[in-house]
Amino acid sequence: MQQNHLSDSDKLLLDQGKKLPVMEEFYTIQGEGYNSGKPAYFIRVGGCDVGCHWCDVKESWDPSLHPLKSVDEVVEAALHFPAKDVVITGGEPSLYNLDYLCALLTEKGKRVFVETSGAYPLSGKWHWICLSPKKTAPPMPEIYSKAHEIKVIVFNQNDFLWAEEHAAKANADCKLYLQPEWSKIKEMLPKIIDYVQQNPKWNISLQTHKYMGIP
Repeated sequence: MQQNHLSDSDKLLLDQGKKLPVMEEFYTIQGEGYNSGKPAYFIRVGGCDVGCHWCDVKESWDPSLHPLKSVDEVVEAALHFPAKDVVITGGEPSLYNLDYLCALLTEKGKRVFVETSGAYPLSGKWHWICLSPKKTAPPMPEIYSKAHEIKVIVFNQNDFLWAEEHAAKANADCKLYLQPEWSKIKEMLPKIIDYVQQNPKWNISLQTHKYMGIP
């Protein structure tokens, strides 16, 4: 994502993956999907042009609001916490070169996970890739063979058919999750429960961190 306000040196470091527009970093319990319930350090990068109308972190969309931060400093901060898992989320992480971040975290003994819409080619070597496809910017075809988990946000009835279209492209070992959009949970959760009971290849994901009152 173009950031015209940056100096030439910062643009170079951004291109090299040595700096990233970091919105926030926090230690918490993973709340969604396959790794739900596990402690993890989260790094949220700013910048996203996917444009989900129900996004709960729209403040992450504009990368210019989030100053570039040295990846060395980001990794150093992650090392202060005991959990092995580090989750890169956004925004949309695939907008950036994540090779250096992944390599450095792995070198330091961390496991690196990413949450992505798959809208752009994904750099870096990952221990876990959570693909959360969005209708506004469909995933790149090559991401399906790499994804360990597909997590589809269910906002309305049509999303079940849409979820199946993505599941059909997944690799054989990929875990499949349906997650109710938070504002529609009372309406959609009963439908998801029924659907999963009838289609047991799917699992249910809930935003358990919101129930726990944690980030």
